[in-house]
This record gives sequence, C-alpha cells and structure tokens, in this order.
Amino acid sequence: MSTPSLNDLIELGAISEAQGLRGQVKVRPHSADPVALLSSKTVWLSLISHSDSGVNATLTEYKVNVAKMHSGNVVMALDGVNDRDQALALKGARILLARDAFPKTEKDDYYWVDLIGCHAMNLQKESLGDVLDVTENGAHGVIAIGDLAKKEVRYLVPFVKEVVQSVDLPNKVITLDWQLDWQ
Repeated sequence: MSTPSLNDLIELGAISEAQGLRGQVKVRPHSADPVALLSSKTVWLSLISHSDSGVNATLTEYKVNVAKMHSGNVVMALDGVNDRDQALALKGARILLARDAFPKTEKDDYYWVDLIGCHAMNLQKESLGDVLDVTENGAHGVIAIGDLAKKEVRYLVPFVKEVVQSVDLPNKVITLDWQLDWQ
C-alpha cells in the first residue's frame, strides 16, 4: 500500500508512554469512546524528529496485534515493536487512521469527524453556518457552528437529541432546534 497523505488520515490519539517490557505502547485517545482505535487492524504513526539537518516527519504503517482499554488509555501491541526501548522511541507519535477503516455505525450514530463541514439549519430553514468542530464537555458533545472559510465560531450548540432534530450525512445537513439570536 502506498503512503497516504496526512489529509487522508484522521488523528485519533498520541503515544504517551511505553507500557510494560514487551513493547506495548500507551495511547492517549482523543475520544472518550475510542472504538476506531480499539478495532483497527492497522494504524499510521506520524513521528517528528529533530536533527542537525532540521525537523523530519515520518509516516509509518503498523499492524495492530492487540488493542485494549486500560485506565482511560488504549494499550496497543504493534507488529515489530518488541521491547520497551522500541516502544519508548515512539513516544509522542500521533496515531492516525484512514476514515474508511472506521467501523460502520448504527442508525443515528455518527463519528464526529463526519459532522465537520456539514451545513447547520434551524427548524425555520434559516442557515446557522457550518460545523467547524465537535468536542466533548463531559456531559455531552458540543457543536461549534460558524463561518468555515474564516474559522469563526458563531454558536456553541449542545449535541443532544432535544436540539439535534436530524442529521443527513449524505447531503451534509444538520437540522437543529436553535434560533439565530441564541448565543
């Protein structure tokens, strides 16, 4: 397989530490429910190194032998990483995955990355803007809506069923029970 561009991959976490003596790595996931990380068969690691000639970035594919949750982190055994020193050499690497490698979702379940770029409208068919980001605040997700070109946020909207009326991913439209004058 040829190496994809970074634009074709989605960052799911970063290696924070080695785990144990057999080369496993501890990954700090970007999601509270890292289903894609736990089910992936291969991942891409982006590692930045510094040398006398400057900064170098490498993108390397690894087969995932085992991935499991442990104390809020994902512990992974990567093919070819067999001892603690090899695992420590990967510390700081970003874990990336191709979007088409994510597990399929059930009806009315969405990967947040798929919502970014969707156009948001209210029940009165008024445009609220585009989804710029989706984050977790502890209780529920929050959608940042605004001007995609300027990266300017106008609304922070709770991603809860009382507000989100429909998500039409094929047409990239989200309908919300939200008013233009609500901040």
